[in-house]
Amino acid sequence: MSNRRFFIKSSLASVLLAGISPAVSALALAEQATLPGATGKIKLRFAIASDGHYGQPGTDYKKDHENIVRWLNEAHEQNPLNFVIINGDLVHDRPDLLMEVKNNYYDKLKVPFYALPGNHDHADTARWKAVFGYEDNFSFENNGVGFVLANTSNTVGKYLSPDNDFIRTALERFKALKTVFVVLHIPPHLWVPENPFVDAPQTVALLHSYANVKAVFHGHDHSLDAVFYTDKLPHFFDAHIGGSWGTTYRGYRIVEVDEEDKISTYQVNASKNPTLNATKL
Repeated sequence: MSNRRFFIKSSLASVLLAGISPAVSALALAEQATLPGATGKIKLRFAIASDGHYGQPGTDYKKDHENIVRWLNEAHEQNPLNFVIINGDLVHDRPDLLMEVKNNYYDKLKVPFYALPGNHDHADTARWKAVFGYEDNFSFENNGVGFVLANTSNTVGKYLSPDNDFIRTALERFKALKTVFVVLHIPPHLWVPENPFVDAPQTVALLHSYANVKAVFHGHDHSLDAVFYTDKLPHFFDAHIGGSWGTTYRGYRIVEVDEEDKISTYQVNASKNPTLNATKL
């Protein structure tokens, strides 16, 4: 760990990136038009959520998905989002339900959404493209910010390193951009031994080799809603939408980029159950 910077912020806190403000209450920020770290006009605002596990036995997965769509639409009405990213495990070992969860829930979002597979989606490239219209490794640009979404599993749910050739090609294409975000369901570094991730040092080295890669976003571990670092590169988690375990609340993360490419992000306790950091004096 001597060459790794390890740091965890508590849940529902704004988090420092290069040029981001000191931590403040996420609940207080939820209704603000701008964040202290993004002092200029916001050019891009998006939400990222993960781990809905639609179809998991013993869970109220339909209610979970009704809730997340409503919460995200309400967030958009209060302060417009450009889009939403769903970071893996949309379904629970039932790839035949991918079209159902898309059509019945995510298509009801009032903004576009992008999705990438997790280890429980069990979808190959052809199925993913048939359902969502793009492959399981996918990149796009929005308002001058690049996004690289890479698959980290296969049709039997094995934990895999992402396709580094795909990531490198996408990062080369975005080389002129000031800000690029990478989205991987399963993290490429082992921070929490009790929850086995993929130790992929070549992927980490690749991400470090592009100075415009400002953050990486992960799902997979429902209990994490904080930030870890590999060297100076932050890796953010966003708790979970559904499933049978994880943080006691359901939530998602907001990310904002201003016209000077300053970045702010915070985790949202969307279900507000339990209320966090409450104090009576």
